[in-house]
Amino acid sequence: MEEVDKILIHALKQVGTELSEDIDSVKSFTSELIVEAVVRCIRVIDPGLGSALPTTLPPGMSARFRVGMSLAQACQDIGYKGEIGYQTFLYSSETEIRSLLMFLVEKLPRESAEASDQPTGKSAILQRAIASAIKAQLVAPWLPSNCRLPLHGETQMSGALHNFHSQHLSLPYGVKDPAKKPQKEVKDYQRDFLRPVTAQLSHNASLAASILEQHTTELTAAQEWDNEWNSQGLLSRLTPQDYRARKRTRLRKRIEEQLRSAALPSAESAFGALGSTSDLSDILQAFKGATSSDHILTKGSHFTHSQKFTFTQEVETVVSAVRQVDVDNHQSQQEELASLQQQLQQLCIDVDQLTTELKHTSVTNAQVLDETKQREQHNSEKEEKIQVKKKTIDLLPDAENNLLKLQGLVEASAKRVVNLASQWEKHRAPLIDEHRRLKEICSNQDMESSRKLSEIKVLHDKIRVSTEEAKKKEEMYKQLVSELENLPKDVSRAAYTQRILEIVSNIKKQKEEITKILSDTKELQKEINSLTGKLDRTFAVTDELVFKDAKKDESVRKSYKYLAALHENCSQLIQTIEDTGTILREIRDLEEQIETENSNKTVANLERILEDYKAIRQENSALAAKVREG
Repeated sequence: MEEVDKILIHALKQVGTELSEDIDSVKSFTSELIVEAVVRCIRVIDPGLGSALPTTLPPGMSARFRVGMSLAQACQDIGYKGEIGYQTFLYSSETEIRSLLMFLVEKLPRESAEASDQPTGKSAILQRAIASAIKAQLVAPWLPSNCRLPLHGETQMSGALHNFHSQHLSLPYGVKDPAKKPQKEVKDYQRDFLRPVTAQLSHNASLAASILEQHTTELTAAQEWDNEWNSQGLLSRLTPQDYRARKRTRLRKRIEEQLRSAALPSAESAFGALGSTSDLSDILQAFKGATSSDHILTKGSHFTHSQKFTFTQEVETVVSAVRQVDVDNHQSQQEELASLQQQLQQLCIDVDQLTTELKHTSVTNAQVLDETKQREQHNSEKEEKIQVKKKTIDLLPDAENNLLKLQGLVEASAKRVVNLASQWEKHRAPLIDEHRRLKEICSNQDMESSRKLSEIKVLHDKIRVSTEEAKKKEEMYKQLVSELENLPKDVSRAAYTQRILEIVSNIKKQKEEITKILSDTKELQKEINSLTGKLDRTFAVTDELVFKDAKKDESVRKSYKYLAALHENCSQLIQTIEDTGTILREIRDLEEQIETENSNKTVANLERILEDYKAIRQENSALAAKVREG
């Protein structure tokens, strides 16, 4: 049992149960520790069922009974078939707890058991530390700067926070095109002139964001390429380079078509350009009016002011004349624009009429051409009929000879047709066979190609799964190596091996002894059966012989009575021996039950039950007093 208990304790530590180093067997488990271990195992087996169960026992006895009942129901829900109840957790028995923990440990999923191992490698420790720090920061509530305590000052300082601003990085490696090898000039540039990543950024605060953005971009591109190649690339039956080149060519053609369509001027823009000239004069007039305003203040000398005062009337007359000319020009331009618009509308109407007439003419022309073709075909058919009739009329004077000649020609034509048909059959049969053979080859090739394509997809999936398994096994190997390095060096493996071999040899000896005892028991049972049968047969023969002689002789009659009494006494003696054996077996069973009950701490459990009963009565009386007071 010591080995079983060690295995159970190791498994319970893996699922997160806090066990001290002093506990080395299930016998040392307390009720609180049993509840915690069972709840941890249930949470790993069924998280939805175990999330509602507490890992500690409450102080009140009634609440403890409810927790014990809920734990028992949860164990039954996950498939435990043994006897279980609240007494299993509150008044624990070593055998019951051991069987329950063995069941729960066997129900633990292998993946979660492997995941629950705490790796000790450097990368695993770093990842675990990062995850714990992030979880702690996520759990802590955010507070304004004026409400923060010194405890939150380290994690919620404003100086440690930066906006997520990423910049483009130039890296000497990447996953954009792994099949394409870099050129020599690129390698030289990357070796001699490419600056480090930290020197390529304008702000050091954006380093982490830029690296994360670059890595995410490359990883997304690689995943998209894998998905596209597995879904479309394999179906194209091209190499990855040819598939990329074809995709690049199609993209270039689409860009050229878009640019070509965008570069073509539309008719609406041309008409809009013509219409926009009508507003040009208004715009110029507005600018002209704005510049010729009389309210603009200017600076000048006394001579300038006197000159301006002298020639004010002349300037006003000139300005009025210019304005009159501008008004006249504007009216003439408006009239000319109106006439041009009328002419344009008239031209558009004429163009529409001509277009409709042209369509009507083209339809009429097409109909006329169709009628002409039909009439030409009709005429050619009539000409052929006329030629046949003409030849027939020419042959009428010598009808008999001509009929004979026609019959000969018909027969010769029939023979020729038959000959040609036989020759065609000779050529047709191998051609049909060849066609069928080629068709069958094509179908076989299509089936073979589809089969190979499906095999390639399956191989790709297997490669992906194998790669993931290889990564997991490599991580597991590193973890195991690190655990091996951290294990104490003074423990020899030979001692454990020798111990295992001793346990196996003891189990073999016990099996041999059990087999020997079973064989001896079977032989004894056979011997008892044979002796019982022999005794019954001997008594029957003796009884028959003595009974015959007892009819004739009185002394033999007494011997017969003694023989019957002896047989009855022997039967009673045998029955007594069998009853004695049965009683001895029952005594041994009762002794084993007594030992089991003693190991179950029945007396101690009864005392605890009485104490708990008293505590529950006290709680009930206290609650009743509170109710009466309320």
